[in-house]
Amino acid sequence: MKVELLPALTDNYMYLIIDDETKEAAVVDPVQPQKVVETVKKLGVKLTTVLTTHHHWDHAGGNEKLVKLAPGLKVCGGDDRIGALTHKVTHLSTLQVGSLHVKCLSTPCHTSGHICYFVNKPSSSEPPAVFTGDTLFVAGCGKFYEGTADEMYRALLEVLGRLPPDTRVYCGHEYTINNLKFARHVEPNNPAVQEKLVWAKRKLRAVFQSGHTSLRSHLQCRRLPFLRTVSVPDWLIVAVLTERDHK
Repeated sequence: MKVELLPALTDNYMYLIIDDETKEAAVVDPVQPQKVVETVKKLGVKLTTVLTTHHHWDHAGGNEKLVKLAPGLKVCGGDDRIGALTHKVTHLSTLQVGSLHVKCLSTPCHTSGHICYFVNKPSSSEPPAVFTGDTLFVAGCGKFYEGTADEMYRALLEVLGRLPPDTRVYCGHEYTINNLKFARHVEPNNPAVQEKLVWAKRKLRAVFQSGHTSLRSHLQCRRLPFLRTVSVPDWLIVAVLTERDHK
């Protein structure tokens, strides 16, 4: 499995997921469809599927144009508000992209129909990947537009937090530096946060490409406070701080 990272707009990420075996591909949140089509042509792959995380314009806004540029695409998502939707999915729905297995994970909160996509190749030693849209970022989580702290708790701890630790995480926006600054505010003496912040600032000097990490990085290196809550009061405090920080 190959993941081609495609920066979009000012801080969005689109992703082209390619099955090396069949050269079949899926695209996640193709807000700039022309860029997707050009990349598909350049790489010589066959685009068959659109995986839409949620209905917001900066994620689903390119769907209708993309299906005109590439007719016959399967457009997946968990919300009827998603443009050009052909396959509505629910929690634990499964899809195939060539030999790749895609599991849909319902993570309502940022939007009520938000879906994350867990992708792996059965019988392969390569680590799986999860495409988290606006639910989980590097060192942060999404704003609670249509949900509650309890829903985000379940999404982060009970759904995403139970995926294999080596799962590669591909998020929907480049918010790394601001999220790490917030994490530093919460835990000023956490060396992992300090180290990651230095790394992110250095990497982002050229182009925003730090929106890729792993669950092990979050859980072992202690960079994301929201994945380490141990009680409801702790979680509610973090949720309030997050909402305040994002306003």
